[in-house]
Amino acid sequence: MNKAQLVEAIADKVGGRQQAADAVDAVLDAIVRAVVGGDRVSVTGFGSFEKVDRPARYARNPQTGERVRVKKTSVPRFRAGQGFKDLVSGSKKLPKNDVAVKKAPKGSLSGGASATVKKAAAKKATTAKKATARKTTAAVKKTAAKKTTTAAAKKTATTAKKATAKKTTATAKKVAAKKTTAKKATAKKAPAKKATAKKAPAKKSTARKTTAKKTTAR
Repeated sequence: MNKAQLVEAIADKVGGRQQAADAVDAVLDAIVRAVVGGDRVSVTGFGSFEKVDRPARYARNPQTGERVRVKKTSVPRFRAGQGFKDLVSGSKKLPKNDVAVKKAPKGSLSGGASATVKKAAAKKATTAKKATARKTTAAVKKTAAKKTTTAAAKKTATTAKKATAKKTTATAKKVAAKKTTAKKATAKKAPAKKATAKKAPAKKSTARKTTAKKTTAR
């Protein structure tokens, strides 16, 4: 059965072919739009339509046997309801003067508008929560970045201070070493002068001995 035959099959029940065509188009359009939007369309006794995400995977080309990578994609899926399965398997018989699919419970059809409003409100609430979560995440990231920058600045300052202290200490050590070397050199030179001064009297005694020798000879 194609779409035209489906329209003909329900034309007498809805008051004409045009009304049947409009009804079929409206039902299919509503199902397609809901599934594309990520909603699950469930009809009691008939089945449910939903969107399924398939991850990337490898498959084989049936003609060549070559291994091919299949990209991530989303596909529609229909799951038959238990009533539909029972009718197809033959465990239940088709009713002659009633619809095959169970009728909607009383009062459920009148709540369609409120259900739509509830879904819209739920979507808005979810969107608001996601936006709030994103803002919170962004604020946390900014705070972490500030802390990291501050820590890096402190480390740099500490490193600079340590380097300056090391340079100052090294300079002080060099100055102290130079002063110590100068003092040692001065201390070594002073005894040499004293020794020279002590040798001078020895020459005078020699002169005295010579004078004494000359006197004795006379």
